[in-house]
Amino acid sequence: MTLTRILSIVFLLGALALAYMLYNSVDSVVEKEKEIARTEARIIEKLQMLRDAQLAYVASNKEYAGDWNELKNFIQNGQIWLVQRSETTKLLDYGKEETTVTFDTLGSVNVIDSLFNARKYPDFNLEALHVVPGSGGKTFEFFADKVERNQREIPVFEIRDPEPINPKRLANNKEKALRVGSRTDSSTAGNWE
Repeated sequence: MTLTRILSIVFLLGALALAYMLYNSVDSVVEKEKEIARTEARIIEKLQMLRDAQLAYVASNKEYAGDWNELKNFIQNGQIWLVQRSETTKLLDYGKEETTVTFDTLGSVNVIDSLFNARKYPDFNLEALHVVPGSGGKTFEFFADKVERNQREIPVFEIRDPEPINPKRLANNKEKALRVGSRTDSSTAGNWE
């Protein structure tokens, strides 16, 4: 074998090794991004479930649950009242209308059966609802209070991920961490929407 042929083989093997290393580094970044997206989708699903539970809680109690134990107790033991609303409109002699609204309570249903039934969430686990997916057991941060707006106290809540796995969400003191609700406004929107 000549020196040229040996060098050609060595350079070919080196080029193949560099190509594999480049492919592997790009592939690992892509896989990491996919894993972050999957984990954040699971976190968002849990935040949506917690928001639904908070909305049912405030409808029953006129304030939001301040911690997980309150909300868990409500999900296990709480009731949602089924109310039928009906309107009747009567045309008066002088062309105006008079509308009468009546409410009839039909009964109640358990919160867990209404919000988290097996059809909607087949793998629902109440004991793990407050645990952040992919965090190694960390739990969501709960906040509930009342703020004053136009001389009225309005209940507010916020549930947020304490340790985001996405490096972009860690910037600026975790300001962009996944959360639902607001500490200062009566919003129930999530920051992913």
